[in-house]
Amino acid sequence: MLALYWPWLLILLPLPLLIKRVNMNSAGGYLQLPGISATVTNATTTNYKFGRKRYWLMWLFLLLAIARPQWLGDPIELPAKGRDLMMAVDLSGSMQIEDMVINGQTVNRFTLIQHVLSDFIERRKGDRLGLILFADHAYLQAPLTLDRRSVATFLDDAQIGLVGKQTAIGEAIALAVKRFDKVAESNRVLILLTDGSNNAGNIEPEVAAQIAAKRNITIYTIGVGADVLERRTIFGKERVNPSMDLDEGQLKKIADLTKGYYFRARNSEDLEGIYQEIDKLEPVSRDQLSYRPKSELFYWPLLMSLLISFLISLQQLWPSLTLPKTGKNKEANQ
Repeated sequence: MLALYWPWLLILLPLPLLIKRVNMNSAGGYLQLPGISATVTNATTTNYKFGRKRYWLMWLFLLLAIARPQWLGDPIELPAKGRDLMMAVDLSGSMQIEDMVINGQTVNRFTLIQHVLSDFIERRKGDRLGLILFADHAYLQAPLTLDRRSVATFLDDAQIGLVGKQTAIGEAIALAVKRFDKVAESNRVLILLTDGSNNAGNIEPEVAAQIAAKRNITIYTIGVGADVLERRTIFGKERVNPSMDLDEGQLKKIADLTKGYYFRARNSEDLEGIYQEIDKLEPVSRDQLSYRPKSELFYWPLLMSLLISFLISLQQLWPSLTLPKTGKNKEANQ
C-alpha cells in the first residue's frame, strides 16, 4: 500500500501563488526560482505562461518527495511472549485400545489424542510448543518452537509402538525438564497424556516431578481411557474396565508436586473440555505485536522534480543561444 509519512506537507502546494502575489505587489516582478537566471529575454517571458504547468509539476513532485512516500507491505506478526509448553504423549501398546468415539466412529486412544490435541496446538498462538513421545523410553520429537504447524505434523506422523510398548513416565518428565533448562526463564508447562502407569525407564515419576518443581515447571497430567468397554466373547458380550492399568494416584501426585492438576479423559468431550480448561489456567499472551515493512520511495518524485527543473532551465537558456542576429549586431560586428 502506498502512503505518505508526512501527508500534511501537501497543504504547502499553493505556496508559490502566495509568494508570487507578494512579490508582484511589492516589486511588480515575476517569481524567481532558485537556479533560474533572472536575465531572460522577451521570448522567454512569453514562454513562461506556456511553461507554467511545468513549474507546478516541479513543485508538486518536490513536495511529494519531502512528504516521504513509502510502500507499506503486509502486516507481519511478531512472536508474542507466551509460554514454553511441552506435550508428552504416551505411545505404549495400550494406546491402541479402541474405547473412544469420534463423530460416531469407534477409534483408539491415540487417534483421539491426535484429533483433539491438534485443535489445542492451533489455539496456542504465541506459545513455543514442543513434543515428546514416550513408551519404553522418551524421545524428543519436536523441540520448543513457534512453528505450530510442524509440531502438529510430527504428532500426526507418530504411530503406536514407534518407541516401544511399555510406559516410561519418569523419563518423559525428566526429558522435558532437560529441554526447559536449555531455554531462558519463562512460564514452563508440561502436559502429560498417558493411559497406564510407569513400568519402564530409569527414573521414578515422583523424583522427576520433584526436580520439575524446583525448576518452576507446572505439570498437567491427563489419564486417558474409558471406564467400561463391551467386547464379544464366545459366551456373549462382556463388560470390562479397559483403564485398569491407569495409575491415577501417581498422576495426581505428579500434578500436586508441581502445582498442576490431574484430569481424567473418558471420551472426546472430556478431553476437549480438559484442553479448554488448560487454556483458562494457562492463557495465551494477547500482547501480539506486528509491524509493516516499509520501502522509501522519495527519490522517485525528487528525481522527477530535478528533471523538470533541468528542462525548464534548458528551455530558458536555449532561446538566447538561437536568436537571429539583429541589424545593430551586424553593424557592431562590422
